[in-house]
Amino acid sequence: MRKLILHSILLLSVFSISSCNYLDVDKWFDDTMKYDSIFSRKEYLERYMWNVASMFPDEGDFLNSPATAGPLATDEAFETFNAETYTGMAYVTGAINEENITNKDAKKKKSIYQWDTMYKIIRKANIILSRMDEVTDMSNLEKPDIWAYTYFMRAYAYYHLIMDFGPVILVGDQVYPSNEQPEAYANVRATYDESVDYACEQFELAAQYLPETQPNSSFGRPTKGAAYALIARLRLIQASPLYNGRGQTYFGNWKRSSDGVFYISQQYDDRKWAVAAAACERVMDMGRYELHTVPADKDSFVPPTNENQAFPNGVGGIDPLKSYSYMFNGETDGRKNKEFIWGRTTGNLCIRESFPHSMDGYNGMGVTQKMVNMFYMNDGTDNYPEDAKPYKEDGTYDNTNFSTEDETFSEYVLKSGVFNMYRNREMRFYANIGFSGRFWKARSYSGSDAKKEQMIKYDNSSVTDGKHSSSGNVNDYPATGYVITKYVHDDDAFSSPGGILMEKFFPIIRYAEILLAYSEALNNLQGSYSIELKGSNGETKVYEESRDIYKIKQAFNPIRYRVGLPGVKDDELASVDGFNKILQRERAIEFLYENQRYYDVRRWGIYEESEKEAIQGMDLSKDEMSGYFYPVVVDHPWIRHRVVDRKMVFLPIGKYEIRKVDGLDQNPGWGD
Repeated sequence: MRKLILHSILLLSVFSISSCNYLDVDKWFDDTMKYDSIFSRKEYLERYMWNVASMFPDEGDFLNSPATAGPLATDEAFETFNAETYTGMAYVTGAINEENITNKDAKKKKSIYQWDTMYKIIRKANIILSRMDEVTDMSNLEKPDIWAYTYFMRAYAYYHLIMDFGPVILVGDQVYPSNEQPEAYANVRATYDESVDYACEQFELAAQYLPETQPNSSFGRPTKGAAYALIARLRLIQASPLYNGRGQTYFGNWKRSSDGVFYISQQYDDRKWAVAAAACERVMDMGRYELHTVPADKDSFVPPTNENQAFPNGVGGIDPLKSYSYMFNGETDGRKNKEFIWGRTTGNLCIRESFPHSMDGYNGMGVTQKMVNMFYMNDGTDNYPEDAKPYKEDGTYDNTNFSTEDETFSEYVLKSGVFNMYRNREMRFYANIGFSGRFWKARSYSGSDAKKEQMIKYDNSSVTDGKHSSSGNVNDYPATGYVITKYVHDDDAFSSPGGILMEKFFPIIRYAEILLAYSEALNNLQGSYSIELKGSNGETKVYEESRDIYKIKQAFNPIRYRVGLPGVKDDELASVDGFNKILQRERAIEFLYENQRYYDVRRWGIYEESEKEAIQGMDLSKDEMSGYFYPVVVDHPWIRHRVVDRKMVFLPIGKYEIRKVDGLDQNPGWGD
């Protein structure tokens, strides 16, 4: 059992004046060391390079101090704490716009606006590349390390810009002086395709020099696989409907003001799906990554499926709950997890925000009923047959709607008295969802109070954890009746004496994403293509890509088998659109609260359709025997203030930047 980490922890970075501020380097390093000194010794250059890396955000901190809008700006999450603190909620309630998006909290520097920071990183990377030959004590054999990480940082900065702002200004190798007049910085944005192509080129350059593995002591530094995997992610997004000829509703009138060129292609290009598939297959060919699994034991949940061959060809031999949950709750050391293509340590995974108020948590990082309904039953079906549901849905209940005895599987405890809607669900449900009646262990707490091993209720009768509890902050309650438990370990506790948190790891990109991306790319292919890519061995390989049902199942089914569910069948693959819906649901479940859905619903072109659905949850005004479990629209003012507007596909560029840089076009729908 892995123990560690106190509530306060110093986390390392993921890499261990001007007329135009987003192209200007900041002064904090230059205040103590001038550039001539930086490039006088290899030691100083390396310090400078890693200081540049420290400017990237903590990818796991997508709620408290996010660099992106994240889960709270989607239909998967809701909180009641403070929209100003949780900027994703501020964005989706219309409180962030082109006028104020550049504002940052003076104390915590919290902002989803990374346009200026990423261009500072790009400028610093360009300075390194242009001046590194001045370092006299660095041999030619040592230069590839500097190239590797610097090219990667430059690519990763463009990646961040593309993900949140779309088309970017491509600076190339240019190092802009910091004291020029505004016209010196005048530059137009590239098209979306040009932006993605350039970022991928930079990742390819980095991959030539990056190592295939990092020692545990350097966990968080990128590898060749990280570069290849981020290329695969970008290529899948580029091939997706919104950016591949199907986004006329969003971008049909968005043209570059300088020459009338469409920023987003209005022509469908089937080959983009093949490029995405090949990029995924290259990662798969490396042979370094695999889905995380934990061997089964006598207490493991036994899936009710006849696909019992040994994993990865079936569900046999593994524990389907631990195989998924241990990746996130800290039980598995992320440094040794072969599913993590690139990951990091983090201390900001909304654990206390989800913990019950009665156990000294904040009790309010919610999951929507829509997401709860996404999870399958443990046999892979949608739900109980209508004539066999062991609970009522009309708001009236009796004792037959609740379990009558404790159940234990894979060390997870379902206590007697749990509402039957929460029984017999797939294992990812129990890993992710904290529901009314969940048993919270908090095993590290060593005191005598009732702050461990408690069945927590959120209905109106709860005096400690419901909306109308008699103590604590009035905002500390789960507005939907659910909280996210993905990152919560059974040992985690916030109460003294004894309470500790397990060390946590966040997957920036993991192998499951590559497998699902490969399935999606193949599914959408209409033709057959030969795609050339340079492999990790330096040799060029030709990838033959087409809609091959066997290959789709080979990639997709292990995701299901890992959590004890049956694989997809041939009849489910008969329709491209039908399987796309299955894929979309699978990603919503698999990557819940991993900062994927915000980008997924946009690239699929379903943002407005998906986000316009009302946020629902349990009826917190009722007791559990008199209507609590009847889904209702959440009663909170932020629900009424939620904004769904197609302009919110991209963040706005700050008006301050738009006005200073001649030729810089704003994102569609936002003001200049």
